[in-house]
Amino acid sequence: MSSIETDSDVYKTLLESTRAIPWRIDWKTMTFSYIGPQIEQLLGWQQDSWLSVNDWVERMHPDDRDYVVDFCVSQSRAGVDHEADYRALTDSGEYVWIRDVVHVVRKDGEVEALVGFMFDISERKKTEEHLIRLQKQLEEYSFQDGLTGIANRRMFDTVLEREWSHAQRSGLPLSVIVLDIDFFKQYNDHYGHIKGDECLRRVAQTLSRAANRPRDFIARIGGEEFVWLLPETDAESARLVAHKCLNLIRQQQIVHEHSAVSELLSVSLGVGTTAASAHATALEFVEQVDQLLYKAKHNGRMRAEFADFRD
Repeated sequence: MSSIETDSDVYKTLLESTRAIPWRIDWKTMTFSYIGPQIEQLLGWQQDSWLSVNDWVERMHPDDRDYVVDFCVSQSRAGVDHEADYRALTDSGEYVWIRDVVHVVRKDGEVEALVGFMFDISERKKTEEHLIRLQKQLEEYSFQDGLTGIANRRMFDTVLEREWSHAQRSGLPLSVIVLDIDFFKQYNDHYGHIKGDECLRRVAQTLSRAANRPRDFIARIGGEEFVWLLPETDAESARLVAHKCLNLIRQQQIVHEHSAVSELLSVSLGVGTTAASAHATALEFVEQVDQLLYKAKHNGRMRAEFADFRD
């Protein structure tokens, strides 16, 4: 046996003892001149069933096929080494995530062959997908009030800026309701924080049911304070929503023995409408509506104060 044959046997043994799956494709004929026997353990297809590039293409997930094939062909023609991730079909009808690492072999300036390795990256993909899900949850939590489940101040600020810009472009009115639970400190002190938290959740759920349209938006912006954002809503329509909120809270029949205005839990509201003029800001508008809330408190609570800033 010659040294060349010995070296060849050694190389083949090394290649076939790795978990990566080596392969070689002849560029002119687009046929496999070699693929490692490990392919059978990974995908189940017999080693000798990998005859041409078509076998590779047909055993790829349909959603990955066009992009991966186009990418690999274009890179190979350009003589550029590359990598591609895709889902490969097993003989049992399932899919395994594969990473193909491809080296382009050139001879006299022309592409002669493609050689590479297939790696099973299924576990890595599962980890990546898990991390993506966790990131999405974190993003959702960062915009969600942990106690009531509705949006928080951060989310409100984001939506307010978007709706403010829309109102400026469209010229349509924008209304905001700022709402505060009357004497909530006394409620907490008398009934305890567990009952207080339950009260906040019931109020949030009740207010959420008052939503009339998909873009109506409610958030808890601190303590016992909530805010309603009503895009494309004029002053009269905002007034109706405010009265609906007052009635819905009253219908909950939440006992509040230490309220100075009612034996049942009540709320105070500031309700404002604007045209979102170019010389004003969203924050200034919300502060104006907040002043209406303080006016409602000053005037006896369990009521709403209204202003149409377009006048």
